[in-house]
Amino acid sequence: MTLGDRLAIGDRLAIDERWQLLLTRGMQAGLVALFAVGLAQGNTGILINTAVAFGVSLLPAVLERDYDIPLDAGLTLWITTAVFLHALGTVGLPGVGATVYSAVPWWDSVTHALSSTIVAAAGYTTARAFDEHSDAVRLPPTFMFAFILVVVLAFGVFWEVIEFALGLAAAASGSSEVLTQYGLADTMLDLVFDLVGAVVVAVWGTAHLTDVVGALTERLEDAGPGAGQ
Repeated sequence: MTLGDRLAIGDRLAIDERWQLLLTRGMQAGLVALFAVGLAQGNTGILINTAVAFGVSLLPAVLERDYDIPLDAGLTLWITTAVFLHALGTVGLPGVGATVYSAVPWWDSVTHALSSTIVAAAGYTTARAFDEHSDAVRLPPTFMFAFILVVVLAFGVFWEVIEFALGLAAAASGSSEVLTQYGLADTMLDLVFDLVGAVVVAVWGTAHLTDVVGALTERLEDAGPGAGQ
């Protein structure tokens, strides 16, 4: 793939970079507001989920500033949207007495699909960077497709185990749940949508990560034996 073929996510969106950044900042402000809601309600689940989501939303800027990993406005918006929707799902709807996750049946599926695309992108970027960095590593395209699916599915299972363990801990301590699991059928549906997100990245998303792969490969080369000598 040539440099001219490298298409940033921002080039595919119908909004320009300025609006992408404004939307990102708006969701970050929304996360701060949701954290305030958690404080007012004394809800540990909201506090933890919104704090982690806000930290993840800052990660692209940190990677670009400190490690020269190029994450354009579209990528940043993509990551921020995923974590914002997850955090929003933990907040109760006014007058309903239920969280967005429990009141809106499809919300959990959407957030799982979006979150899995981030995991898939991270797994692909890391594997592809090692592939380009080392002559000893050879990852054919067919294997890369399967690799993305396996990484996302493994992470999805790990996430479901964490949800189950935290649910048990919350029930034993009488505290509010940080993550909620709604039974076996919900777990299986979550994993299905995890795979949907993985397939989306494997089929259409990898071209948008070329610049990130290139930057990470350069970091590996700089950190390799003899670097700086």
